[in-house]
Amino acid sequence: MTTDKKQILFNAFGMNCVGHINHGLWTHPRDQSHLYTTLPYWTSLARTLERGLFDGLFLADIIGVYDVYGGSADLTLREAIQLPVNDPAMLISAMAAVTENLGFGVTANQSAEAPYLFARRFSTLDHLTQGRIGWNIVTGYLDSAARALGDTGLAEHDSRYDRADDYMEVLYKLWEGSWADDAVRRDKAARIYADPARVRPIAHDGPYYRSHGIHLAEPSRQRTPLLYQAGTSGRGRAFAARHGECIFITATSPAAARKTARQLRQEAADAGRGADALRIFVGITIVTGETGAIAREKHADYLAHANPEAGLAHFSASTGIDFAQYDLDAPITYGVSNASQSAVEVARAAGWTRRRILEEAALGGRYPVLVGTGAEVATALGQWVEEGEIDGFNITRTVVPESYEDVIDHVVPVLQERGLYKTAYGEGSFRNRLFGRGDRLPDTHVGASHRWPSAT
Repeated sequence: MTTDKKQILFNAFGMNCVGHINHGLWTHPRDQSHLYTTLPYWTSLARTLERGLFDGLFLADIIGVYDVYGGSADLTLREAIQLPVNDPAMLISAMAAVTENLGFGVTANQSAEAPYLFARRFSTLDHLTQGRIGWNIVTGYLDSAARALGDTGLAEHDSRYDRADDYMEVLYKLWEGSWADDAVRRDKAARIYADPARVRPIAHDGPYYRSHGIHLAEPSRQRTPLLYQAGTSGRGRAFAARHGECIFITATSPAAARKTARQLRQEAADAGRGADALRIFVGITIVTGETGAIAREKHADYLAHANPEAGLAHFSASTGIDFAQYDLDAPITYGVSNASQSAVEVARAAGWTRRRILEEAALGGRYPVLVGTGAEVATALGQWVEEGEIDGFNITRTVVPESYEDVIDHVVPVLQERGLYKTAYGEGSFRNRLFGRGDRLPDTHVGASHRWPSAT
């Protein structure tokens, strides 16, 4: 089917752990998330998502623990609230080997690893996936992570983005400028694998990072991975306008999504990148079935296994506020946060009390929940995209793997019939499939300014 309608983009939103967003559902008898330490769990998921023509699997990550709620990690451990959690990057090669088109967005905290080594790791992943790797840039929001890494606590919110800007400069120089496009010759007769005249060391002396050396990896298909970013605070939006390509936002309604989307697109345009420089995704939960009654019954079943208090504990870590100290209906003081400012702003704007947050987290998480037949869900998704002015969704998991299988079996076919979802994958890299402008960073992106000069 050919159509001029906007195609909705789908990411599966996951994490290399038992409990990710919708907490408590690991107790459901059909849930398989406890198998997360095994490769078949992940390779099977990757095949399923590719069957559904999902654009990508977006893997979240943290490098600390949720210990704000009640002043301890006790509930976090009992309910597996993103703990234990394994390295998401280690999964990619196995999943890439059993798929041909599925993209992979991997979260990595830029403060946790020297940029020189990080650049090689993601170049390696881009090679092994043949250009299907993306990086979700995060600056961290957990005090526990900062302490575990040897710091006394989390650095001030905006300064973390200043540091990340400097980190990105190092990476762009390595990925885009250390090797010329024609540096690799692989000439066996002449005994020249790489032309020394077409490879150069970078020289970076920034406010936070210093790096002098040749990028260890030869150029990969995308060179710079597709860049995800999830910060929607004022400083986070400025960072996204400069660096981000795919932006993940949290919104409680299409109207809220539209407000944030317009801000992000305007800031990207003001940065000289154009209003179409971004693909914006909203986090959402879908419960669907053959009929509306089946979907509602499934939703009720899921609710019986979910743990709203675990969702509250997750939100405590996101905001840095210990909600356990408040009575159910007591007003909550939402001050300036050094954790996730966007999470605090959502709660402040809505005037959420502890009881209200627990209601929002009925399914263990705080993202909007769509319940209904494939047709009903498809209609709602279309409204979100049109009214919210977004491009797609990060679909959270509830019961694994059936939540994704249900979306693929019931929602995707309806979207395809309506011309709102692709019927086949596009060509090229992860970046090209989402933007249709080639494998490399566009010329308007700040990273492109660090390319090897064509005249050199």
